[in-house]
Amino acid sequence: MQNLTISPLSTLPQVRVLGRCAGTDPLTLFWTGSGIELLFTGSELWVELNADYDTMEPWVSVELDGAWISRFAVNPGTSRMCIFRGAAPGRAKHVRLLKDVQAMYEDPAHLLQVTAICHAGGEFLPLPAPRCRLEFIGDSITSGEGAIGAVCETDWISTFFSAENHYGRMTADALGAEYRVVSASGWGLVSGWDNDPRCTLAPCYTQVCGLAAGERNAALGAQQPYDFAAWPADAVILNLGTNDWNAFHNPPWVDPETGRSFKQTLADDGSFAPADAARLAAAVQNFLALVRKHNPHAVIVWAYGMLGSGLLPLLRDGLDQYRTVSGDERVYLLELPEARGDTIGARQHPGAAAHRAAANCLAEFLRSVL
Repeated sequence: MQNLTISPLSTLPQVRVLGRCAGTDPLTLFWTGSGIELLFTGSELWVELNADYDTMEPWVSVELDGAWISRFAVNPGTSRMCIFRGAAPGRAKHVRLLKDVQAMYEDPAHLLQVTAICHAGGEFLPLPAPRCRLEFIGDSITSGEGAIGAVCETDWISTFFSAENHYGRMTADALGAEYRVVSASGWGLVSGWDNDPRCTLAPCYTQVCGLAAGERNAALGAQQPYDFAAWPADAVILNLGTNDWNAFHNPPWVDPETGRSFKQTLADDGSFAPADAARLAAAVQNFLALVRKHNPHAVIVWAYGMLGSGLLPLLRDGLDQYRTVSGDERVYLLELPEARGDTIGARQHPGAAAHRAAANCLAEFLRSVL
């Protein structure tokens, strides 16, 4: 090993921070697909990481010159990860490190930080500017759950999350874009999959990472207001509705403290109960208004259908109501290809092939409206 220079990220303006964050010394990676990107001409490169968890360990993926070269769980404490060593100096090597695992609401101890870049020889070069910026808002599909692993896998563990086999990354790469993700497995518009009304993304949207619980995450800036103006999105893609559909078909959620219950209900004939349908359409309308407020110049696309399109009529109602009230014509509804058969991945979620099909569909559509 050569003598390495250890550089905090604050001294390397050429390194691009990926994902929502609240500072770079150290850089806390909250969301799926958050990480760093850089061009380096030297012979050796390591990344220094700090990690912690109780139940859900963080995983990362590493790309070198566009190829996915490694993926591993990060051990608790501070450690160094070798990206490459012994490389011929002089040629710029493109590196991207991505967090595979979502923000873990269920594990407040979950932590992943980049504390330094360790390098030998060469220099860091400026990255080309992205052609556009994309923000993805969603549930387990947008967290990459089940996008890696065998079809037989059913355990809900960090191992089966992937930022690489992910329609957001694939769409962004196809468009030469930078992207950010805001997503949570099991969460929805009116409730989570189990009818828990606390598990909705809209209240978290204006914070850096509002669903990262606990005192440490608060101290790291997770609940701080997110600066939309510092990273203006050209398109915001919402992929929500799957868990609300599940909630309509699941038992009521009961508050363990008060005993009160909550349920998105179906009528006796199996259709959506009118009051519940109206409530969900209103949630769509309100979320669109919130997204538009903070992204005044972005195209907004509601992309849905990777695990079925049963909620499509209510999503369409909500979009139509929003357009009528706001006059906003830069809002679209796009049905994505459904994962079936050999495109199903682990945990009965879309696999890599399903994410690729969705990305192809979405990239083609975005080219037509951006």
